[in-house]
Amino acid sequence: MSEGSGRTARPRRADARRNEQTLLDAAAAVFVASGVEAPVRDIAAEAGVGTATIYRHFPTRADLIIAVYRHQVEACAEAGPKLLATRPTPYDALGRWIDLFVDFLVTKHGLAAVLHSDEAGFETLHAYFLDRLVPVCTDLLQAAATAGQVRSDIGALELMRGVGNLCIGAENNPDYDARRLVGLLVAGLRAED
Repeated sequence: MSEGSGRTARPRRADARRNEQTLLDAAAAVFVASGVEAPVRDIAAEAGVGTATIYRHFPTRADLIIAVYRHQVEACAEAGPKLLATRPTPYDALGRWIDLFVDFLVTKHGLAAVLHSDEAGFETLHAYFLDRLVPVCTDLLQAAATAGQVRSDIGALELMRGVGNLCIGAENNPDYDARRLVGLLVAGLRAED
């Protein structure tokens, strides 16, 4: 094929994908600890790279924030089926997934404030979030309900909204324990004997 526009893009090398994942994990950790306005040099230090490497992958802060958001959504979505396959019970898998979801939401609340400046872009990311995570939560809830471990009258979106609302206070108050409160909510899902 010629060098023109009909040429297909080469797949990225595995090491390049791993490096990008490392950057995204480092950025997420720094965002959780210091907020989304944390200096790029802090992210670079966490990832063990230079700042130029970050800018090469993510030319703007918005690019980095969006990539972190998508990366965390994917990690949470991929965790659901793995947890169902490896945890002792569906209820245990649901509880562990909710813990991961809480970690994501605590980060997401900080990201959301920045992303709201581009309302159309934010709406696209929010739709992506729902499209990827509601089915995963649905599968976990259904498995736990089928096993008789949780009530069957709660929907995934309803549960996710409840968890999200309990996570809101975590960003501004270091004494606020979102995980503990969410744990109480999840315990309340247990099926009555």
